[in-house]
Amino acid sequence: MSETTMTQAEREAFLAETRVGVISVSRPGRGPLSVPIWYGYTPGGVVRFVTGGGSRKAALMRASGRLTLVVQTETPPYKYASVEGPVRIAGAPDVERDVRAMAIRYLGEAMGERYLAAAAAEQADAVLVELTPERWLTVDYAKTFG
Repeated sequence: MSETTMTQAEREAFLAETRVGVISVSRPGRGPLSVPIWYGYTPGGVVRFVTGGGSRKAALMRASGRLTLVVQTETPPYKYASVEGPVRIAGAPDVERDVRAMAIRYLGEAMGERYLAAAAAEQADAVLVELTPERWLTVDYAKTFG
């Protein structure tokens, strides 16, 4: 293990922080589709996020059954975690747990509620996606550079 690699506890705590993640899912004959997402994670659990059930990324996830999520810090000393594993479309999201809580987590109470009101029509097609972390690649440069 490299001296910059995160321990299991460190990587799970890092992934549980509020960060915008980027998922990548394979596309036949092309490079992977990579898009930013809001997500939720509790150490030891699955990564959850909500997307449109009829979206291109949902179709690709159904077809491939796997995806990769990358999260990172934006300032030095940099840290990142890349998580890959099986993905499951779990059906309709729980509005309070998966939609409202996520909007407030990322935007705060007031702006989160405004976002929810503006995006209400889009939620009819929403699905909950669950990624089970199977493989991790992590770096924490603070371990070397302080």
